[in-house]
Amino acid sequence: MAGVINFRPAPVFRPLPTPRKPKSGVQFRVSAEIQETPLSSQNPGFSSTSTPTLSPPPNFKPPQPKRFAIRPDKIFDILAASLSLIFRVGTGVFVSGYSASFVSGNEIPPGEYAFELGGFKVKETSKLGPRPEKPIEIYEFERYFFHSIVREIVTVLDLDVLYYPCPRNGPNFRPKVAQMGGKQQFPYMVDPNTGTAMYESDNIIKYLVGKYGDGTVPLMLSLGLLTTLTEGFAMIGRMGKGTSYTPSKLPPKPLELWAYEASPFCKIVRETLVELELPHILHSCARGSPKRQILYEKAGHFQVPYLEDPNTGVEMFESAEIVDYLKATYVS
Repeated sequence: MAGVINFRPAPVFRPLPTPRKPKSGVQFRVSAEIQETPLSSQNPGFSSTSTPTLSPPPNFKPPQPKRFAIRPDKIFDILAASLSLIFRVGTGVFVSGYSASFVSGNEIPPGEYAFELGGFKVKETSKLGPRPEKPIEIYEFERYFFHSIVREIVTVLDLDVLYYPCPRNGPNFRPKVAQMGGKQQFPYMVDPNTGTAMYESDNIIKYLVGKYGDGTVPLMLSLGLLTTLTEGFAMIGRMGKGTSYTPSKLPPKPLELWAYEASPFCKIVRETLVELELPHILHSCARGSPKRQILYEKAGHFQVPYLEDPNTGVEMFESAEIVDYLKATYVS
């Protein structure tokens, strides 16, 4: 399902004066006023006049992408983040309806993204459901298995999500969840396309596959205790990462990250975004995603993670360098 995807500025949800207090897991409708407003205006005590001036580190130059290269000081991090590939049996690697076939190199037109292997190219296709006009909004953080299974279904359905990180002691978005839903419980999802909001990972998954998929929950997300255990084992290597807030500057605009859940390189970048409480639009682009072609045309190369920071104008590959850039630019 190829084509141009129109990414619009994220809507701002102004909570009702008296927050609703739904029962856990119950779907409800939210009354919202939609505006194109900087993130700073959403947070009490953070006015537009106090928006920080952001710029790249001195003499900063985005690195050249290096395929499958691991910076020596990040080898352990990448290996630890790779446990999900083993325990989750590839969940979060492929989009819904993925299929692949080997074809000769001349069967793929120049300028079209394709993975090359041994002189042949891999032609990949998928079967995606309806596309949301605006990104789904999810408030969560890296720690518990019920957060990661929601991120996995986002990958399977090839959805774009505006993530509002809610690390422990985070001052900005944890209070906002309590205002909107009545309690600080995560993950919390808001779909601005339908006005639907809900807690509970299982209910979020069922809603997303029903609205933007074929209604079927993938096997590895529907095995009950086995899903819980395998998600837990997958997280052992990164225990504690992406959970606690590091004081940072709140950006006026969300950052944009091209990534997918199962990639260990993408994971270490997302952990940093969460710890710094940096809102970011994740353009999910697992194997079979038509967004791989979009990034290929945009950057002249496909590799993830790929970061776009509209606050500084920086666009860059390479996970280790992205982590360094985020800390140098946003740590208070």
